[in-house]
Amino acid sequence: MTDVTGAAADVLRTLFHSDQGGHEQVVLCQDRASGLKAVIAIHSTALGPALGGTRFYPYANEAEAVADALNLARGMSYKNAMAGLDHGGGKAVIIGDPERIGPPERTELLLAYGRFVASLGGRYVTACDVGTYVADMDVVAQECRWTTGRSPEKGGAGDSSVLTAFGVYQGMRASAHHLWGDPALRGRTVGIAGVGKVGHHLVEHLLSEGAEVVITDVREEAVRRITGRHPSVRAVADTDALIRVEGLDIYAPCALGGALSDDTVPVLTAKVVCGAANNQLAHPGVEKDLADRGILYAPDYVVNAGGVIQVADELHGFDFERCKGKAAKIYDTTLEIFARANQDGIPPAAAADRIAEQRMHDASPARGA
Repeated sequence: MTDVTGAAADVLRTLFHSDQGGHEQVVLCQDRASGLKAVIAIHSTALGPALGGTRFYPYANEAEAVADALNLARGMSYKNAMAGLDHGGGKAVIIGDPERIGPPERTELLLAYGRFVASLGGRYVTACDVGTYVADMDVVAQECRWTTGRSPEKGGAGDSSVLTAFGVYQGMRASAHHLWGDPALRGRTVGIAGVGKVGHHLVEHLLSEGAEVVITDVREEAVRRITGRHPSVRAVADTDALIRVEGLDIYAPCALGGALSDDTVPVLTAKVVCGAANNQLAHPGVEKDLADRGILYAPDYVVNAGGVIQVADELHGFDFERCKGKAAKIYDTTLEIFARANQDGIPPAAAADRIAEQRMHDASPARGA
């Protein structure tokens, strides 16, 4: 038997032997005609069909893509459980640079991807994520009926980033209530790293309430879009500068994961972390480092659940106001987590995990019967 070493071995250890694993199914997808290389990871179907978006990203290698799919799928199980949805967790990643693949090549690639999702027979329901858009889901849906996040013209819910941002905003209000005794954000300084699909909507919520906003983004045009429309918004060079801004009350990571690490937590000036990015904790233990510094962390998969609430509703006949009402409850859920954390003497991330795991456990079929 051939030895498996290096990055591939790390992925297999994650899948079969670590607390980050426990996935039910992982599918490696390749379509030579279109050039598709993708990974579909189903972490759990205890609560129902796995639901999670499709990320399109230029990973350095296939092992990195698999590892990302595993982590994201696991996060979706917890997110869907905490959002009260009857869905398990899944995620897919497509390997490639979405900015460099245009029509008709992109269309053929997405159609091939749709066929792979359809082959799972409804165990996994897909939607948008980083690098994919509503128009992409319209294409995928041509081959797969288990597709959400489609355009309203195609019977879908449209852009899920609207309610994702709304949910994060509710999480910020709950954090302010817990820490300062008042949910109002007027006069608070909020730093947002990433002002793309979700971040630019979050800016609007904060400005409408009178918060001071500082932003950064790796894409200059994204920053210009905000500062051109809102001259009061201050931009800084990068995330490293943002997390060191004096007087920062809330830090909102809204780009890719791993924002909270051994390097960033010690220099954070913010008193609250509440953002839209998935998998913000770079590794287990970071949540304790935040707590030890007196920084209140609103678990990412709780506060960014507005989008998945929206796309899940699409499966039953989309109603925006109904979804917004559900997303507004993220405020109450976040407060519940903070209360549980205080009661149990644990960080909020651990409290959220306990609540989500209990729901998944209660829904799982009896074992050994």
